[in-house]
Amino acid sequence: MKKKLLVDLDYVICHPGFLKLVNDFCGTNYEENDFTEYIIDDVIGPQEKINEFYEFYLTQDGYKDAILIEGAKETLKKLSSIYDIYLCSACVMFGAERRSAKLFKDKFEYLMREFEFLDPEKIIFTNSKNIFVADVQIDDRLPNLLGPVKTKLLFEAYHNKNISDEELQENNVKRVKSWKEIEDLLLN
Repeated sequence: MKKKLLVDLDYVICHPGFLKLVNDFCGTNYEENDFTEYIIDDVIGPQEKINEFYEFYLTQDGYKDAILIEGAKETLKKLSSIYDIYLCSACVMFGAERRSAKLFKDKFEYLMREFEFLDPEKIIFTNSKNIFVADVQIDDRLPNLLGPVKTKLLFEAYHNKNISDEELQENNVKRVKSWKEIEDLLLN
């Protein structure tokens, strides 16, 4: 029986097109490293402008311009020989909860387009990732890694660089910075 591996999508497997759409909408030129928090809505403007942005966002495909993180596809393919891989991605958008259905479709189509070797029946869309039991979990948000998982890997991203080593150690979480590092940890 294969071990279970839970893997997040956004900022672990790919950089979604969310920031590009923020820049398109606002006429700005932000980059991920301009932020330290996961939620970046405050750069859009007051709440009515944020609501207008979500209306715009939900007419777009945020994964059309997603950028695959180096090594993700190749490493996941290798890992699939010894792990049952479950893609576990949040799909309910903060601030547009009741209008998030399109995001489910966009993410699913992206995964099927880029990862033909993954089992579509092992794709989980939920914002409550800390409820799953697995052997290994890879995510970019610490709260998602606080469940009953044996090996917890925090994939470094713009919004989690300020998490201290002490906090990671307290939560039995190891920081990883690349898919090469993940390959070395899980395949050797």
